Amino acid sequence: MKKDRHVFEALGKTRVVVEDGKVVEVGKPRVTYCRLWEKMRGIKELNEQKIKDNIEFRIRDFGMCTADRVVEMDTFIGFGSSEIFMTALRRKLLDSTVTVCDGAGTVITDNPALVQGIGARLSGVIETTPVEGIINKIKNKGGKILDPPRIDQAAGLQRAFELGYERVAVTVSLLADAQRCRDISKQAVIFGVHLTGISGEDADELCAIADLVTACASSQIRTIAAEKALVQAGTAIPIFALTYRGKELILERAKEVEGGLLLNTMRLPVLPEDRQPKPLI
Repeated sequence: MKKDRHVFEALGKTRVVVEDGKVVEVGKPRVTYCRLWEKMRGIKELNEQKIKDNIEFRIRDFGMCTADRVVEMDTFIGFGSSEIFMTALRRKLLDSTVTVCDGAGTVITDNPALVQGIGARLSGVIETTPVEGIINKIKNKGGKILDPPRIDQAAGLQRAFELGYERVAVTVSLLADAQRCRDISKQAVIFGVHLTGISGEDADELCAIADLVTACASSQIRTIAAEKALVQAGTAIPIFALTYRGKELILERAKEVEGGLLLNTMRLPVLPEDRQPKPLI
């Protein structure tokens, strides 16, 4: 029987392979410190063992890569791509989103809890094979899967329009995918995610296409944000709105964030040295 296989770039852009619910490979992290992981899990240094432990925790805790996968949830952090999409769907700024899920590939949905459950605790998915239990759960919650199941964000965006959705947002992690999505629609909201290590040239072209980008541990995105960002959410792993549409989604999300918020006008980006990932790449 063929094993299911899932390849991630996780916690410091580390290559991690999961087969049949077991972590079988952990590479060397390219980033060794992330303020977000220290805050959430107390991890002060990213190394192979810490990363393996965290992925195994996710498999146990919410069934990542297995038929036990939890596919719906509520807020996990204040500002993340899935939280921004969840709020936008709830408040009718978007009709649908196109994101990626382990065990299913590209997923199209108008269910706010589903897009949050899919993405809130997921790292960059590089490769995945279908897991019937995950796919069935997604379908039961109103999600649509490509046929055959695969990661193809441009095909997912096209399918969303074929399903009758008009205001659609899509996540991309590669410049080529962003270009294909923009060729399909000038109106789609494009959100660049998982951008650690992106080249300067690709970052520049991506930011000319995208509405929103997350800086991850990218020095290039942080540099470009100084010229193009309209709004910044967060200071350790900031998300930047590069267009009015992106700005609107971040500000709408801000209405649902619990706790205090500081809104101020200033030159962006705001990047306190002690809160940045190390090294930036």
